[in-house]
Amino acid sequence: MEETIITSVQNAKIKHVVALQQKSSLRREEGLFVVEGQREIEHCKACGYEVVEEYIRDVNVTPQVYEKMAYRGSTEGHIAVVRCQEHTLAKLQLKENPLIVVLESVEKPGNLGAILRSAEAAGIDALIVCDPLTDMYNPNVIRASIGGVFCVPTAVCTSQECIAFLKQHGIKILTAQLQDSYEYYDYDMTQGTAIVMGTESTGLTNQWREAADAHIRIPMLGRLDSLNVSVSAAILMYEAVRQRNSKKNV
Repeated sequence: MEETIITSVQNAKIKHVVALQQKSSLRREEGLFVVEGQREIEHCKACGYEVVEEYIRDVNVTPQVYEKMAYRGSTEGHIAVVRCQEHTLAKLQLKENPLIVVLESVEKPGNLGAILRSAEAAGIDALIVCDPLTDMYNPNVIRASIGGVFCVPTAVCTSQECIAFLKQHGIKILTAQLQDSYEYYDYDMTQGTAIVMGTESTGLTNQWREAADAHIRIPMLGRLDSLNVSVSAAILMYEAVRQRNSKKNV
């Protein structure tokens, strides 16, 4: 039987999609989120996420209804409602000498998404988000990560829980900070390593500075004293990749 096309923006299903896009509390309560774009939906399915509903422009919704649901433009006319996955430390399966990125109190979803995109490209073993101020399934996280949010093994926890986890697994903690630090390329990242980043405004809290095995910094050679956190994370990730690849080729 042919599916009836939805023509009204007041349809209950359409209003539900819009609410999921806008409200993190509803995403948490229902364990659902929204993915836009054919590429992102394909990544989502390939990484084992359960798609609950799909809406396709001119197939089961009109262009006007699709425009009401869409959070952004240029999404190939395809939207899906997807079930959330659990992101716990217990679910992380670490290989020998893992490379992990830790983000403390990340606030801007665009930064989290960009770091996830870089982490996926660099083959990072896990990303741990501590005391987050945004949720993993914010539409801007999904957009900026280009599907990386579905592919990178991720855990969400408190900083205290993360520090205990890293120490339990013998993973060296490198905190990115300007004070009392070495230039990042002077530290060996070929062993089990966690690169820890703080917020751009306040940096890392003291609990991370005190737990660190070493403090590292990216040299600032111009007039500005900092980089965007997603850019800094990418630089440090790829330095670790460079070191590890160089060690393999020796």
